[in-house]
Amino acid sequence: MSKLEQLKEYTVIVADTGELETIKKFKPQDATTNPSLVLKAVESGLYDGLIKTCMADASHFDDGIDRLITSIGQEILQEVPGYVSTEVDARLSFDTEATLAKAHRLIELYETAGWSRDRILIKIASTWEGIQAAQVLEKEGINCNMTLLFCMEQAQACADAGATLISPFVGRIMDWYKKDTGQTYTGETDPGVISVREIFNHYKEHGYSTIVMGASFRNTGEIEALAGCDRLTISPALLGELSEDKGELKQALIAPQASREKPDPITEPAFRLGLNNNPMATEKLAEGIRKFIEDQVKMEGLIKPHSA
Repeated sequence: MSKLEQLKEYTVIVADTGELETIKKFKPQDATTNPSLVLKAVESGLYDGLIKTCMADASHFDDGIDRLITSIGQEILQEVPGYVSTEVDARLSFDTEATLAKAHRLIELYETAGWSRDRILIKIASTWEGIQAAQVLEKEGINCNMTLLFCMEQAQACADAGATLISPFVGRIMDWYKKDTGQTYTGETDPGVISVREIFNHYKEHGYSTIVMGASFRNTGEIEALAGCDRLTISPALLGELSEDKGELKQALIAPQASREKPDPITEPAFRLGLNNNPMATEKLAEGIRKFIEDQVKMEGLIKPHSA
């Protein structure tokens, strides 16, 4: 039995890709996309026909982009039994009202095409503004995946908001510490692994229902160290490595019993101060938003000729 098969016994596997062939091959429960993954899918040329159709049906360019990302999501929905995550434009990360409007439009497109909102996760950056949007959306029955999450303050605010799922990043945290200290980290000592474990235990001890989905892995060692996490979203390359490895994989995380009362909701000043006091989280959140914006703009540049 491969390590991937063993991992499926402890954790729900999510494919971190927009590539349909990869999803068909590894048969994950869910799939996640983001602007970088959509850009890669567009660059592959596999969606050229879909792009032309979406842009032809659109009332304006931004509408065409919304139609495209939800159409790609629909292609993936046909291949997985669970959730598909579709990300809100990262340029809206600090605008609660605009995030709400975009989320409503994405859900409208899915539902018009016949897909239930129960299958969709609206993916939003874990800024204060994004988390406030998620709180409203969750009350409306729109499930949210809170991404670019690097610290406990973000995790606490997402739990307070009743977010369906959070995506705490592992590899990007390790990248920051490796660059900052010059040290090499593995498995148990990996700062990203440690961060996700702390959040996972905090959620379980306090009885939060929000799903913890580790993301942004650099190697299979990080994944193995989080075996037992609610969900793990994994790139095609690392899914391939796990599927070929026949070694033993043990459960690393076991959820503690809910034994503590929930803390008071984190306030906006406490959230902002905690984030400010964490150089890694501050830098990686800002960098992640910038990168997603960059890839969104590149994607739009590739699609622009189809809208003429």
